[in-house]
Amino acid sequence: MAEKATGGVQSVERVFELLELITSAREEVSLSELAEAAELPLPTIHRLLRTLVSLGYVRQLPNRRYGLGPRLIRMGEVASRQLGAWARPHLASVVEQLGETANMAILDGDMATYVAQVPSAHSMRMFTEVGRRVHTHASGVGKAILAQLGDAQVRGIVARAGMPTPTEHSIADPDSLLEELSRIRARGYSIDDNEQELGVRCFAVAVPGMPSLTAISVSGPLTRVDEHFAERAIPILTHTAGLIAADVENAYRAS
Repeated sequence: MAEKATGGVQSVERVFELLELITSAREEVSLSELAEAAELPLPTIHRLLRTLVSLGYVRQLPNRRYGLGPRLIRMGEVASRQLGAWARPHLASVVEQLGETANMAILDGDMATYVAQVPSAHSMRMFTEVGRRVHTHASGVGKAILAQLGDAQVRGIVARAGMPTPTEHSIADPDSLLEELSRIRARGYSIDDNEQELGVRCFAVAVPGMPSLTAISVSGPLTRVDEHFAERAIPILTHTAGLIAADVENAYRAS
């Protein structure tokens, strides 16, 4: 019995390792690439993949490479809602301290998806629907997310998603984006200055150690969200990101 239990746990670990490797690839991956990364025999990888494909958690493409399957979408949606529920009290504290709308977004495929928001009490305020997807290069949360990745991964994301320019201030090419991401990494936060919407400025920071790349932000009209606002906002956002990360880590440990 003990031997079977140990084998069962090992199989589960291997399954999740494969799912994480496919996720990390951010596109399709071959059987041999998975075997090399997982350091497992090809027959073992093939057997696990065959099971995952039959259950819908992995899909095999016509070129015989593998990608994540449709059954993971519902699980991801539920996890995103739970993540938003954990974050909302912390975002409410940001709004209470700064008076402007606070958001949280995650990297979802090649786009940033908003998973939580607490609106400002001002009549003129920034509003984004939870569930809205935006291009990463033209948003504060998106650039804070991209800054956590290497240059090659960033180029891959914008090559697949494109780089539309919602305003004349939006970044329009990969080289300029990489230069901006270098500045973001150096100072520890990103700025959306009229890039997603004219008249709106946003400051965002990454949330460290999350299961999906995540960022939180505070945004509002240019008349209120200026350089003096940033001096107050960045320490608050950074502290809040740490609190959210700690909550999620504790929740995972308790589960």
